[in-house]
Amino acid sequence: MSQADFSIHAQASRTTATEVMAAPAFSVAAKKMAMWLFIIADSATFAGCLFAYGFIRKATPDWPRPFESISNVAIMTLILLTSSLTMLFAIHSADAGDKPKAFRWTMITAALGLAFALLHIREWIEWIGKGMTVFHNPWGTPLFGACFYSITGLHLLHVTGGVIALIAVGIRYMGGRYNADDIEVTGLYWHFVDLVWMFVVPFMYLLNLHH
Repeated sequence: MSQADFSIHAQASRTTATEVMAAPAFSVAAKKMAMWLFIIADSATFAGCLFAYGFIRKATPDWPRPFESISNVAIMTLILLTSSLTMLFAIHSADAGDKPKAFRWTMITAALGLAFALLHIREWIEWIGKGMTVFHNPWGTPLFGACFYSITGLHLLHVTGGVIALIAVGIRYMGGRYNADDIEVTGLYWHFVDLVWMFVVPFMYLLNLHH
C-alpha cells in the first residue's frame, strides 16, 4: 500500500468514526424536548389542582351537586376528541409534505377548539345567571363555584392558547417559516389539552351530577 493510499484510508476511517460519534442512537429535537418538559410540568399543575379539589370536596359536608344534565359537556367532549383526530390528520399530512392539506386540518382543529371555548363560556354565563360565582353558590358552599371556575378556567386558558398557537403555526408553516416538526410539536400540546379534559369531566361534572 502506497503512502497516498494509506492517507486516504486513514482519512476515511476518521470521517466514519466522526459520523458515528455525531449520530447518537437516540436523540430528540430541542423543541420537542422542551414541549415534553412543559407537558410534564403542566401535568403536575393540573394534578395538584384536582388533588386539592378532591380534598376540599371530601372535607365539605354540604358539597352541592347542581348538574342536572351533562348533554352540553358531552358535546364539548365530542368536539375535543374530534379535534384530536383532525390534529393527527394535520401531522400526517405535514409529514407527507402536503402543505395545503396540513394547513387545512390545522385550521379545522383550531375552529373546533374555538367552538369548545365558546360552548364553555356559554356554560359559564348560564351558571353565573343562576347565581353561582366564585364567591357565591345558592346550593351550598361557595367553594364549589371557586373550584369549578378555577379548574375549568385553567383548562379553558390552555385551550385558548392552543387555538392561537394552531393558527400562528399553521400560517407560518404555509409561509415556509415553520416545518412539519413544528406542526407535530403543536400537536403534542393539543393532545395534552384534550387529555386533561378527560380528567376534568369526571371530577368536575360526573361526580357532581344531581341525584
